[in-house]
Amino acid sequence: MSLNHVIVWLDQAEAHIIYFNRDTAESETIKTASNQHHKAGVEVSTQAADQSPYLNEITTAIAEAPAILIVGPGIEKMLFIKHLNKNHAEIADKVVGVESVDHPSDAQLLAYARKYFVKENLS
Repeated sequence: MSLNHVIVWLDQAEAHIIYFNRDTAESETIKTASNQHHKAGVEVSTQAADQSPYLNEITTAIAEAPAILIVGPGIEKMLFIKHLNKNHAEIADKVVGVESVDHPSDAQLLAYARKYFVKENLS
């Protein structure tokens, strides 16, 4: 059975990745190597450079997915999509949406993703 959809929820500390289809789901969590907080006023490009190993690890985890939804509470989701566009265009092309989502449980995240893919006729 193929898990043909992926939702990635991420912030600066960790990413929750859920691979799913209509009937089943599998998940994993990726944490940053260092759990440093970024100070306000630091340029986005500096944050992106500091986060490259973390973003690359997430990218590797979702590389085989045919459809990807990226969500999160802050700017990290936008840094991630910029990272994909710049460094992994073939994966960026599979991103179907980027949405703001606070801090859901994995069950809430999966429910959100399933509704999103049905609403967008991507299921």
